[in-house]
Amino acid sequence: MAEPRATRPLRDYAAIGDGRTVALIARDGSVDWMPVPDLGSTPAFAALIDPESGGCVELRPEEPAEVARRYLQDTNVLETTFTTESGSVRVTDALVTGIAGRLPWAELARRVDGVQGEVRMRWAVRPGTGLGTVSPWIQNADGRSLIRAGDITIGITGQEHGPDGDDAPSGAGDELTGAFTVTGGKKPSRHVLVVSATHDEPLHFPDAHNVDRGIDRTIRSWLSWSEEFSYDGPWADAVQRSALALKLLIYSPTGAIAAAATTSLPESPNGGKNWDYRFAWVRDAAYTAHALVRFGLREETHAALSWLLRTIKEHGPDLHIFYGLDGSLPSGVTEYDVPGWAGIGPVVSGNGAQNQLQLGVFGDLFDICRIYVDSGNVLDIQTGRLLSRVADTTCDLWRNRDAGMWELKEEQHYSSSKMGCWQALDAAVHLAEVGQIPGSPDRWRFERDRLREWIEEHCWSEELGSYVMYPGSSELDASVLLHAPSGYERGERMISTIDALVGELGRGALMFRYSGMEGEEHPFVACSFWLASALACVGRHDEAIALMDELVATMPNDVGLMSEMVATDDLAFWGNLPQGLSHLALVNAAITIEELAPEKVGSRKPGSRKPGSGKRRSS
Repeated sequence: MAEPRATRPLRDYAAIGDGRTVALIARDGSVDWMPVPDLGSTPAFAALIDPESGGCVELRPEEPAEVARRYLQDTNVLETTFTTESGSVRVTDALVTGIAGRLPWAELARRVDGVQGEVRMRWAVRPGTGLGTVSPWIQNADGRSLIRAGDITIGITGQEHGPDGDDAPSGAGDELTGAFTVTGGKKPSRHVLVVSATHDEPLHFPDAHNVDRGIDRTIRSWLSWSEEFSYDGPWADAVQRSALALKLLIYSPTGAIAAAATTSLPESPNGGKNWDYRFAWVRDAAYTAHALVRFGLREETHAALSWLLRTIKEHGPDLHIFYGLDGSLPSGVTEYDVPGWAGIGPVVSGNGAQNQLQLGVFGDLFDICRIYVDSGNVLDIQTGRLLSRVADTTCDLWRNRDAGMWELKEEQHYSSSKMGCWQALDAAVHLAEVGQIPGSPDRWRFERDRLREWIEEHCWSEELGSYVMYPGSSELDASVLLHAPSGYERGERMISTIDALVGELGRGALMFRYSGMEGEEHPFVACSFWLASALACVGRHDEAIALMDELVATMPNDVGLMSEMVATDDLAFWGNLPQGLSHLALVNAAITIEELAPEKVGSRKPGSRKPGSGKRRSS
């Protein structure tokens, strides 16, 4: 199993998680990404972006096999069926949870069940170099296999429950390997492989006999969470899967939500646009709260808002655009000397946009608070005072240039940023009127109205019939679509802007972020769902529904996950994944369309997908 690795298409990956970290598993059964101990940590296995030295956990048949996979219903537990000429086996993969919540260590459990015939399986655990920062070594400690990689300790446990087993691992230089035969029929065999890992802590070696219980407990835990999920509207399968994908990105120790589970997956073959998305953006927290509230998921909504407010208070008075998952302020960018996915670099940790001014973040913060209050909750006194100060700051700063939603190096008076400031002041007035924040609502109301006049005078182009990217520009920006749902504009100007954006940025159902991006990057998945939402908001319901049908059927991969971008020709995934913003945009588009056009969508569920239905050979 030590042959040179081919680059796996990003569409081939499924994700599992435990509320602290996420592992990515390719169709051929290779775990190619798994940070330890946390999502934002250095990866213990990183073949995804360092194919030669990043490390992986392989488990697959020796023979070529047909592959079919799915998530177990209402869970983030992955089930993969390998079918060879001699038989078939079923592999169940989970990052195991504990009896009272997440485990204090990471535990990847892989269960192999015989289905029919006889299949010879092989596995290999290749330790990674931590993106070139450590030199791992394999140790046999009292008959147990260990891998030491800097501060990370990894234990490998296996057990065979059927005939003809030779599961005991053997060291082969820089990897641990094993093999076993799986039989189906009336007495099918069962085998397990467990990889447990800790960071700078003692390692608990799980009892292989308890692995079944751990996997089953994890399944029950996901099912219990899904029972609280309330949505039976159109596109229900895609909405449910997106909610589960978002749950993977919620960092349970704090309630923060990561933008994505990975770093440095490229936005185009040209390279250069490789970013670390393992941070919590204020924008994503607002969109997540919007979705979770509508699903009745009270705990996650409260945790996301509480984390955000606590973090802002700790690092104030300035409002940053994103924070570490633990609530810290990120510090700088580190570049690693590794190839990157498909040889496209750079590979980095950290994100250089931390100190940018993004005025739209004020609207995001107020949006999450407004949603929380309008759902029947109340704000505490300190939060009310904080929001009052932020509203005053918005009044003072809205006339400034900023980096815009897209975190651009050139500061301008970006239209979507000004609309975000309008959204913040509109929400501040509302929260003051319902007694949730103190302050000067008369000033906020005055500045809100003045700001709207400024936008309509400077950001609208009669020649183009559209809101432009910034005053004096002929470029267009898809993020303006967000301000149909925000309530800024749902009339003729937004209708005309939609048509202009489709003509300038649209490629069928796909849409680029802003003018000039074709050839530099691929279409941005979330933009297409923003378009569907905006169409619904301006009353073009049939177009919104038709677009959603197409998007739900084509954007996700076979198990329902989405990336940041897709290629126009073959819908190949580009950018980090699973991408929270893509899934949030799908969820909010589905809910918006259902709310605005219930008579047209009714209880139909167009575009629902049956996960794991596709098959192809894996050698």
